[in-house]
This record gives sequence, C-alpha cells and structure tokens, in this order.
Amino acid sequence: MASFILDTLAYADTLKAGGFSPQQAETQARALAEILDRQMATKAEVAEHENNLQHAIEVLRLEMKRDIAETKADLTRWVIGAGVLQTTIVVGVLLKVAKLV
Repeated sequence: MASFILDTLAYADTLKAGGFSPQQAETQARALAEILDRQMATKAEVAEHENNLQHAIEVLRLEMKRDIAETKADLTRWVIGAGVLQTTIVVGVLLKVAKLV
C-alpha cells in the first residue's frame, strides 16, 4: 500500500484549537491516518486495474467484431435467398405469361 504522510500532530492541534479535547483530537487524528493508509492505492495497484480494464475492453471489442461478422453473414444469406426466390417467381410468372400469349 502507498503511504500517505499526514501530520497528525498538526491535525490534532487544529482540532484542539477548534474545541476538541486533547484525547478526542488525538483519537481523531489516529483514526484519520489509519483510514487514509487503508484507502490509498499504490501505482502498481492502479496499473494492474488499468491493465485488467484494458484486457476486458479488448475482449469486448473482439466479441463485438465477431457478432458483427456473424450478423453480416446472416444478412447476406437472407438477401441472397430472397433474391433467388424473387428471381424464381419472376421467371415463373414470365413463363406462365409466355404460354398464354
């Protein structure tokens, strides 16, 4: 964990000047120092989280590309199928009309 330097003596003196008892001010200063120490993240931890996020983003990007490619393939199959069906119907109608004439 990263360490955060907090001048607890100066902080406690400020609290005393604000009306805290010496014991209250010292307890408050120690508690704040402990909280800050537990909450601080190191540069390595931040870098690790960034790497994890970058990896997750890359995975999502690849999944999205795959889904788009699958959708394009499905759409192409439907368009070709509809085109073949439409052409068959038009040819059938033309042949029927040609026999009637």
